[in-house]
Amino acid sequence: MVNLETRIGKLKLPNPILVASGTFGHAKEFEKFIDLKKLGGIVTKTITVKPRLGNPPVRIVETPSGMLNAIGLQNPGVEKFIEEKLPYLRKLKIPILVSIMGYRVEELVELTHRLEKSGGFDGYEVNLSCPNVSYGSSSGAVMFAHDASMIEAAISAVRKETKKTVVAKLGPDVSDIGKMAQAAERAGADAVSLINTFIAMAIDIETRKPVLANKTGGLSGPCIKPIAVRMVWEAAKKVKIPVIGIGGIMKTEDAVEFLIAGAAAVQIGTANFINPCASIEVLNGLGNFMKKNKIKNIRELIGSIKEN
Repeated sequence: MVNLETRIGKLKLPNPILVASGTFGHAKEFEKFIDLKKLGGIVTKTITVKPRLGNPPVRIVETPSGMLNAIGLQNPGVEKFIEEKLPYLRKLKIPILVSIMGYRVEELVELTHRLEKSGGFDGYEVNLSCPNVSYGSSSGAVMFAHDASMIEAAISAVRKETKKTVVAKLGPDVSDIGKMAQAAERAGADAVSLINTFIAMAIDIETRKPVLANKTGGLSGPCIKPIAVRMVWEAAKKVKIPVIGIGGIMKTEDAVEFLIAGAAAVQIGTANFINPCASIEVLNGLGNFMKKNKIKNIRELIGSIKEN
């Protein structure tokens, strides 16, 4: 037997395999394919204070070794989520992290406050870095992940509202991911998750127009994995809190890379679009890998990279 248990803040996960926000809906649609209770945890689709219709189609396009999405945070809003989605998630009795996103710190506070009243979940993943919504003076939205002081402000505000586990989801388009992770740690985050998708574009050469109606979208999939592994390695060296690795995990070997680089857990995202059983297959493969290599405890694997 091998011990796959890992800790993320106050949470003890039965194993390090979670499913990523925005790629698993609110889980019910996957119950016909896998035993959801075997997962290490679920990160919900991102919730905002008010409902969002998202961006117009085309919203998803396949790219070499990846995909672009510009869904635009379509969601029913926090009240509908509490009423219609959370009851099902509660029944699973596995760790549930609710992904939240606000245009301003005040919205993050309002979201946390409302969710705290409902209960029935285990923590928050604060989406500081979604690339598929409008930022700037016209919308009033702030991309928290681009600035260490803004990360601190956002996470500090959420931290004051809850005793649950708080995970800061960081963006990839920064010069020093370690510095951003440290900002989240100083603000009271129990963990950081990285990376989010890269802002990218595809063009139809016949029409000479962007394929996505939003023009740009978030790039994910195997093409970003080497960058994600590097950034997890960099962040893990700079903080004492756990790092959750995300980016292009399609098979067991990918997850193992992240763990060796320093991730205490991983999230599987894009793989769910093409293989709804991917998370459980990676989990089973991880157990087999550990047995084959005589690794009894997942902690022996986490951060075991040999740099010299």
